[in-house]
Amino acid sequence: MKARGLIIAAHGRQYLVEFSDGSTRLCFPRGKKSELACGDHVEVAATADGQGVIEKTGERSSLLYRSNEFRQKLIAANVSQILIVVATEPSFSDTLVTRCLVAADSQDIRPLIVLNKCDLTDRLPAARESLASYRSLGYAVIELSARDGADTLRPHLKGETSVLVGQSGMGKSTLLNALVPGANAATREISEALDTGKHTTTHARLYHLDAETHLIDSPGLQEFGLHHLDLHTLEAAFPEFGPHLGRCRFRDCHHDREPDCALRGALARGEIDPRRFECYQMLRTEVA
Repeated sequence: MKARGLIIAAHGRQYLVEFSDGSTRLCFPRGKKSELACGDHVEVAATADGQGVIEKTGERSSLLYRSNEFRQKLIAANVSQILIVVATEPSFSDTLVTRCLVAADSQDIRPLIVLNKCDLTDRLPAARESLASYRSLGYAVIELSARDGADTLRPHLKGETSVLVGQSGMGKSTLLNALVPGANAATREISEALDTGKHTTTHARLYHLDAETHLIDSPGLQEFGLHHLDLHTLEAAFPEFGPHLGRCRFRDCHHDREPDCALRGALARGEIDPRRFECYQMLRTEVA
């Protein structure tokens, strides 16, 4: 007998699938290759041992993933919003934030930058300065302290399926536990179901805040490869480039040393942030 369910956790080739009655079942994909992610809607056939085989994956509205030259790693499927968590301490990577924004843009996922640990007031001005270029481009930035102000985020989560991403040490777990009081207990249960041990991180875990609001937690990121993108998608993900694209002297301009490059002209006039342009050049080399 087949049933439709939702992947709420993953570890390797094991997936915990939740069904409409609230029950869960440990499931495995058919074949050797697995391209499933937390948040995927799947069709499952029950097996004699009380587990299940994933027969079919539903159509996705989005898929957030990262890749390098060797492999890709799926993070979450069918999300409408990405919460990029940074903090006043420790310092965060501009490059990683930009990579997350580019990945979100490529999948039409709404980004929201969350500045955590704002109770560390002596570090707050420097963190705000680091985020100033993103604010100026129209990216939404929410400031909070996860320990006592996580509720500031709730109105932005309502009705969305959001995924939490960020470097280790940004306070992502503290924020999750404040938003989902039972997250620790749920994590232990999921780990036991997947037989991974309570200290082993699954690829991603989905929690229900209410019937219409869901939050997917992902492990801390130190890198976010974008080898799967093409140059057009990359350029389109930098909104400040928009007025200048197509205005270079050469149609195949690499925006490097070519004469009359519109992007480099805008950079010289202060219309493009140097850090953002440097990150773009790095990404262009990566995807070219």
